[in-house]
Amino acid sequence: MSLTVFILAGNEAVHIERAIASVRGIASRIVVIDSGATDGTPALAAAAGADVLHHPWSSHAAQINWTLDKAGIDTDWIFRLDADEIVLPDLAARLRDVAVLPANIAGFTVNRRLHFMGRWLRHGGLYPVHTLRLWRAGAGRCDGRWMDERIIVAGTTGHIDADIADINLRNIGWWTAKHNDYATREAIAALLEAEAKTAPRGLKRRLYAALPSGLRGFAWFLWRYIALMGFRDGNAGLIFLVLQSIWYRALADVKQREIAGLMASRNQSLSQIVEAEYGIRIDAGGQNCKA
Repeated sequence: MSLTVFILAGNEAVHIERAIASVRGIASRIVVIDSGATDGTPALAAAAGADVLHHPWSSHAAQINWTLDKAGIDTDWIFRLDADEIVLPDLAARLRDVAVLPANIAGFTVNRRLHFMGRWLRHGGLYPVHTLRLWRAGAGRCDGRWMDERIIVAGTTGHIDADIADINLRNIGWWTAKHNDYATREAIAALLEAEAKTAPRGLKRRLYAALPSGLRGFAWFLWRYIALMGFRDGNAGLIFLVLQSIWYRALADVKQREIAGLMASRNQSLSQIVEAEYGIRIDAGGQNCKA
């Protein structure tokens, strides 16, 4: 086996040792990319056996591509894991056989489980979500999207029917703060698409974008809660879908409208408004970095 696992981390002291432990038995090398943690995460990661590198945060995509370019990865395969995720035993067993994976496959998706308020959410379109996390070194890079960034591989992809689990141990205040930031990014991405006259990718996103902004979050909630049987996940599933489908989507729509209004009232560009209001710079290629 020749596998590097890399983990992007900020203040992840509550999660980092668990993430590393889940891959310690299968990885030739574990690399943690610290973006400026102040809670002891780098020291914990190093003590757990990881190589720790440091690079300031700008976006998931930029951090992933920096890792691919600068981490000195010399294994045959690469696996990406978030700090609040773990590789479950069945997937770990499959990854031990990575050397015998088909030679014509450049990358593999795996199943991603989401846990929320102590419960694994299995319905509402939340499981299984296929996410590309394993690829041959040199065959993949991140596409640089503002949201829902993806690893794009040069070649055929396959699927390993085994799971990683996202089990975040922080409170709901942290979750809403994170999604407040995501809503800003969603709004900027939508405005960039409008400027470039680019249609949202995927039929689902195009249908969602065609609905009135005041109704589409509620429509999305009903689809996931009723048609996709999100109600079967009990109270945790209800709370998650209300927050993620209605509150979060409404917040992204409001931010998009507010930014567009500020552009008109101040006669300024999208990049000027975003930097002034949110401290985010949009570079010439439409990517972002911290101001």
